[in-house]
Amino acid sequence: MTELHFVVPDSIDDPRLVSGGNRYDQRVRDGLRAEGWTVHMLLVTGRGTGWTGRALAALPEGALALVDGLLVSREPEAIVAHRSRLRIVVLAHMVAAPTDSGDGMLGDRDLAALRAARRIIATSAWTRSQLLEQDAADPHRIVVARPGVDPAPATGASAGGGRLLCVAAVAPHKGQDLLVRALAGFADRDDWTCTLVGSLTVAPDFVAALTAVIDAAGLAGRIRFAGVLDPRALAEAYGEADLVVLPSRSESYGMAVAEALAHGVPVLATGVGGLPEAIAREDAAMIVPPDDAWALRVVLQQWWASAARRDALKAAALEAREAGRRWEDTIAVLSSALREAAVEDLRPEAVPS
Repeated sequence: MTELHFVVPDSIDDPRLVSGGNRYDQRVRDGLRAEGWTVHMLLVTGRGTGWTGRALAALPEGALALVDGLLVSREPEAIVAHRSRLRIVVLAHMVAAPTDSGDGMLGDRDLAALRAARRIIATSAWTRSQLLEQDAADPHRIVVARPGVDPAPATGASAGGGRLLCVAAVAPHKGQDLLVRALAGFADRDDWTCTLVGSLTVAPDFVAALTAVIDAAGLAGRIRFAGVLDPRALAEAYGEADLVVLPSRSESYGMAVAEALAHGVPVLATGVGGLPEAIAREDAAMIVPPDDAWALRVVLQQWWASAARRDALKAAALEAREAGRRWEDTIAVLSSALREAAVEDLRPEAVPS
């Protein structure tokens, strides 16, 4: 069987709602089609309930369905209801939706849905480990398919290393407030700028509070909100950056880090969740503890104080361009897991419990 029904949020191609999950789903869709799969896209609205269940109910008996984990968390009962009728594979971008607590714990309904799936595709080994720790599925049913990167031209560096870039939806779990607090300590320097790329609609109250802090620190001309950028503009932003900073409080993988290194840009990031997996070369990155603005400030001071340190990190980042994972590898792992699920026995007693 090479026919797949891909059940995803209807925001997958919305240019205003760019996210790592949507970009991953796009690459899966396009990559599987390039491999010869017939991929039917089922777009599920995020408004109201019952839509995922209706989408699955419309599929023929025995169909192979790949369901985005965001929809599973919204409507876990839909997966359980169709576990004996469909061959369902869950694509888990994260363990659980980000929360203020960031504990990543799954509820009973979520666990029941994951245990009903034929396979779970985790986008990092860390996510897989967290799912196993919570007994979400048998180990052999959880497959890791990390995001890939596209080849990108090498980038240059400015003399002072003052061009900072942060690529992430502006929201508490991404930690931009920590970066702003760290940068406030360098208000007396005039040799740096920081561009924040990412959605401003995920957490508007957080954006407003962050703007107020930036204004109070007198940094409105130095720290800029760029919003969501299209792929070409984002590539240009990487090309102009000296350092990519990702101060996340929680992260399942960290696609922005992998993409920075694909462009030959060093990174400063928190060692949280699956983020270290995105670092193709350890000597191209500086890692700090999560939720620690002081640590960010210290490392930035070290970065600016030593041209030799910047040069070494830049050289390692340029070498990391050849070490990054490719999307072709991601699609190969996914395709193999889907083919295995497609030929499994559909009888109720054969469905994992």
